[in-house]
Amino acid sequence: MKEHELKVALAQIAPAWLNKKATLEKITATIQEAAHEKTELLVFGEAFLPGYPYWLAYTDGAAWDLKVNKELHAHYVRNSIQIEAGELNEVCHLAKKHHMAIYLGMMERAKDRGGHSLYCSLVYIDQQGEIKSVHRKLQPTYDERLTWAPGDGNGLQVHSLKQFTAGGLNCWENWMPLPRAALYGQGENLHVAVWPGNLNNTQDITRFIARESRSYVISVSSLMTEKDFPADTPHLDKIQEKAPKVLANGGSCIAGPDGEWVLEPVVGEEGLIYQTLNVNRVYEERQNFDPVGHYSRPDVTKLKVNRERQSTIALND
Repeated sequence: MKEHELKVALAQIAPAWLNKKATLEKITATIQEAAHEKTELLVFGEAFLPGYPYWLAYTDGAAWDLKVNKELHAHYVRNSIQIEAGELNEVCHLAKKHHMAIYLGMMERAKDRGGHSLYCSLVYIDQQGEIKSVHRKLQPTYDERLTWAPGDGNGLQVHSLKQFTAGGLNCWENWMPLPRAALYGQGENLHVAVWPGNLNNTQDITRFIARESRSYVISVSSLMTEKDFPADTPHLDKIQEKAPKVLANGGSCIAGPDGEWVLEPVVGEEGLIYQTLNVNRVYEERQNFDPVGHYSRPDVTKLKVNRERQSTIALND
């Protein structure tokens, strides 16, 4: 592959829902499959490891002190990832082995915040197998706030990948103008937007961000149907009473720097979706508009970003 080209793979697949071990096995198998196609960047959907908290919408999730929600939350915590414990080591090893960068949406049980609260995190692993950023979703959306904690700006980072500069955001924070601008200002020209699933999330904003930023935009969504609920899920009968047959239908897609489709949304199909991107298209479209370059006025408007990792304590031993 030429230096100005990048082979990407979109993992539009279902997790082994709320099962950390089985979902990690699915991730490693997906990496191996993508490696056969010489993939250079592999992207998984939001909260893919170990899955999105669908139960909140179907089990009276906002009810105070409800036993079913407490038990499901505890199950979620037990199946979430603590990076400091080395739970992503095998994923990092495979990234290095296959010289493949990875964006992975996951539930993080952050040790630096006590190890009990959950963050919807987007992890970037580079082609050397090193974790370079962990972006904790700034603002969980609607019922997500019942099980996810709000993150911080530490993960608003971009990464060099061949001649591209990649950055990423989780789900509806892609609608937030200032986090987008924070990535643009650092030179982003490949924007990764991860979603739990569904065409209605990806069909408009993917092209909008591409046109606004004059960048490639990759939107990756997972799949989830009633058949993907494991039989040993706590309170499964309660969830299935109201859950639809299809909870996430995909909609993964890619828009080019002119805002037009490179890959139109793919709905209901499980598997890896491949595409090769050419950075020269970015340079062509930046000729007439560059939102943080020649078409900006930093003397008039400027963004200030706090990238400090937040914690409740500062230990001086």
